[in-house]
Amino acid sequence: MAILSARRRSAAISVAAVAGLAAAGVGLAVGGASAGTVSGSLYRDPSSAVVRWVAANPGDSRAAVIRDKIASQPQARWYANFNPSTIQSEVSSFIGAANAAQQIPVLSVYEITNRDCGGASAGGAPDLNQYQTWVSNFARGLGNQTVLIILETDSLALQTCLSTSELNARNQALTTATQTIKSGNPNAKVYLDGGHSTWNSANDTANRLRAAGVQYADGFFTNVSNFNPTSSEANFGRAVISALNGMGISGKRQVIDTSRNGGAAGDWCADDNTDRRIGQYPTTNTGDANIDAYLWVKPPGEADGCRYTAGSFQPDLAFSLANGAPNPPTTAPPTTNPPTTAPPTTAPPTTAPPTTAPPTTPPPGGNGCSASVAINQWNGGFTASVNVTAGSASINGWTVTVALPSGAAITGTWNAQASGTSGTVRFTNVGYNGQVGAGQTTNFGFQGTGTGQGSTATCAA
Repeated sequence: MAILSARRRSAAISVAAVAGLAAAGVGLAVGGASAGTVSGSLYRDPSSAVVRWVAANPGDSRAAVIRDKIASQPQARWYANFNPSTIQSEVSSFIGAANAAQQIPVLSVYEITNRDCGGASAGGAPDLNQYQTWVSNFARGLGNQTVLIILETDSLALQTCLSTSELNARNQALTTATQTIKSGNPNAKVYLDGGHSTWNSANDTANRLRAAGVQYADGFFTNVSNFNPTSSEANFGRAVISALNGMGISGKRQVIDTSRNGGAAGDWCADDNTDRRIGQYPTTNTGDANIDAYLWVKPPGEADGCRYTAGSFQPDLAFSLANGAPNPPTTAPPTTNPPTTAPPTTAPPTTAPPTTAPPTTPPPGGNGCSASVAINQWNGGFTASVNVTAGSASINGWTVTVALPSGAAITGTWNAQASGTSGTVRFTNVGYNGQVGAGQTTNFGFQGTGTGQGSTATCAA
């Protein structure tokens, strides 16, 4: 994690009221009647960097303030390492803990190829085919309950380093990633990058969102790693929604990062700025029909890359943000405490990832292709995510045959064309995903009724 959108264009900051609904102590923000499409308590990660620092430094003079005003609150967990072989299990563990607590987790996906245009948070997947493999594995760990996905901060607002062909490829990758996540968990809420209110115009932002497939998402996020007042972001969000409506894309909502927007004016970089304060405490009870949640996407106390390494937790930054800010409103904590989970085994990278990574499914030895299907089953229905992997030579067009169990029927398909709805169903590529490089993987998905467990897939090129 890193500088992100904050450094792109300095924001005009004014003092913002710090308010919201959240729990005190180790409690979580308590959801109530939400004006947006999300309601319920947000999940507090018991193994976040700030929680671990507080536990390890009980005698530090800053610990009480950081504990009460930051560590007590739900924040996003970032997934920023290119780890296709372990990402499913990492996500599944985090989601399982949140589900056990009957609360809503927030996951920030930060893995797009050429992320941050080579800035302080450079890295991401080596190429977009491997990105889709990573996303497919990520989606398999999401379960089937409500989750909030912040998909690729800066990926749309920051495009200056991309050629036209690279931009088109990124837009398609984000569209496919959204559909893959939705296929993996139909209850996932996916939000695309909307930049912030002092960066690109609302019309420009809406055009970028449309190009990246916001019609398949739940909406967009703004203000990640930035300091613009909540009121300014809400006004900007309404203008973006209005522009999307004018394009025939309706029903989209906004989420706003309020983790650092309760302070005064000054240099944008929180590493060097002592005027910033935490903003509204995280909640899904926004009271605004256009806004699904106020979230702490950028964890308060994690550096921007100015004075400290981007993404590293710094207690002096956390104390500066929390000291003098109002206490969270006192409410009763939930009766089910979040289970203790081990901290992530990897940290967001500060150097470029490996240039290559093996596909999750071994490619066939010849010039053909192979297919594997993963089923996410729930009562009465299922979604399937199918990986198509080329062999030792690239392929130009593929057909996957899926044998469904008796009684199963397909009701929808993503990133492929289906022939049939039950029994043995043939899927063929669409225009943009027919070409697959040697040893590379593309993905499609489908949703159905009945039981999908036991489905098998074969591929022909």
